Amino acid sequence: MPVLNDKQKLMRRIQQNSFALTEAVLYLDSHPTCKMGLEYFRKHKAEKEKLEKEYNEKYGPLTAESSEGTNKWEWVMRPFPWERGEN
Repeated sequence: MPVLNDKQKLMRRIQQNSFALTEAVLYLDSHPTCKMGLEYFRKHKAEKEKLEKEYNEKYGPLTAESSEGTNKWEWVMRPFPWERGEN
């Protein structure tokens, strides 16, 4: 198994929380008043937002929507998040 660099580890954690959120949404669609389900959703949503903020600060915008775009369109200035390599 290949060794992941810090950027890849951070991306993996974002993906894990995204998956957990998708599953929570599906569960809450059929159990809308489940307190544990709602807490699970809130926990993973907050964690994903924190991780995305960290990614944006360290490596540039994770999505086009997270690009500041104040002086230049940053989204296209670096390799895209899904591109592999040393980035």
